[in-house]
Amino acid sequence: MYFAALLARTEDGWEASDTELDDVETLSDLADLAREASPDEDTVLVLIEQEDAWFGVVRVDGEEDPRIYVSDAAAAARSSYGEILLTDELLGRDPGDDDDLDALDLDGTEDGESDDEDEDGAEGGGGAAASAEAVPHGPVGDAEVLDDLGVSEKELRSMSGDAVGEIAEALGVSDVLETVR
Repeated sequence: MYFAALLARTEDGWEASDTELDDVETLSDLADLAREASPDEDTVLVLIEQEDAWFGVVRVDGEEDPRIYVSDAAAAARSSYGEILLTDELLGRDPGDDDDLDALDLDGTEDGESDDEDEDGAEGGGGAAASAEAVPHGPVGDAEVLDDLGVSEKELRSMSGDAVGEIAEALGVSDVLETVR
């Protein structure tokens, strides 16, 4: 089960809206959706959460590039919403790589490659196994994405479970978020 919400900072405080991500295919689409939520180019946070598996924060400040934090890249890579956030840049890959997250064989082997080869540490010739290794278990991205809003890197990294609720509470907008849950 997923939950996604937009929190837009306005002159009157934070405004929340439930957001549907079905039509969002890229990070650029997501950033555009966030910018639409704030005509004055104020800060917009997109909070995405998959029950107890991972959460992501995308921060859009006007026309600046989005800042992204994902709590567990490997878990997010198995999610269509997570794939949107896991850009080549975020994962430290060259944008020219032909591999994409749709091609990942998440058991760590390539088609036709036995599990024994992988366990022996044999390197495949690239492809899906190499890509799977490029998606780390654990957090990726800008852990300081919410520092100036009162959520430190340490606090963000320690969040689990209802991380979106914890973030909302830290921002003082729990009531606003609950209106869209």
